[in-house]
Amino acid sequence: MIKKILISQPKPISEKSPYFDIAEKYNVEFVFRPFIKVEGLEPKEFRAQKINILDFTAIVFTSRHAIDNFFTLAKQMRITIPEDMKYFCVTETISLYIQKYVQYRKRKVFFGNTGKIDDLLPTMVKHKTEKYLVPMSDVNSGSVAKLLESKKLQHRECVMYRTVSNDFTEQEAKDFDYDMLVFFSPSGIESLTKNFPSFDQGKVAIATFGPATAKAAQDAGLRVDLEAPSKQYPSMTGALQHYLEEHKG
Repeated sequence: MIKKILISQPKPISEKSPYFDIAEKYNVEFVFRPFIKVEGLEPKEFRAQKINILDFTAIVFTSRHAIDNFFTLAKQMRITIPEDMKYFCVTETISLYIQKYVQYRKRKVFFGNTGKIDDLLPTMVKHKTEKYLVPMSDVNSGSVAKLLESKKLQHRECVMYRTVSNDFTEQEAKDFDYDMLVFFSPSGIESLTKNFPSFDQGKVAIATFGPATAKAAQDAGLRVDLEAPSKQYPSMTGALQHYLEEHKG
């Protein structure tokens, strides 16, 4: 019977999160503990890529991490971002996050609706004279570069941050007694095998989000008991609720 579930993500800020409803309905305990964390590159590492931020007229942001690390690096390198710099973001939520660093009204900000770069592309094409810089993680598929290339946009991708294992303390390792583990990225699976090299799955259920995460789990010799998203359950919380409903004692 599943009573204690580890979610490898930060705890939701909103009290309206479906996780809290599920916890109450099925009498389960959720523990939110990220297996991975994001680290920004040092200026010296960034300079090794031989990129001058001021050569570009527009920045493409795919996440809040990208925004944080772009402005942090610029500050560390004492680069003043021009007032007329344009920002293209994959969602409105990400675009609003820019306000943390600059006055939003003074900037030209564009955003998509789906969170996918494909949705942002038509807007970028309307501004085809811009020189686009795309801050990214050290782990990326290269698909963004191919898309921009296909529209003949002037662009350059650069690594500004990396994903690393968020190591467990000795006490956390001792308290690692969960009935289910939920992962959202291949990096999370890597962190599990790094922190617990002798992990024996046994009856512990494993849930994965996205095909790449499921494949990483299987490649690591783990049994995947729940895969999301699916046509019926596009979210992890929806899939989880269905799973708990089917497996309640």
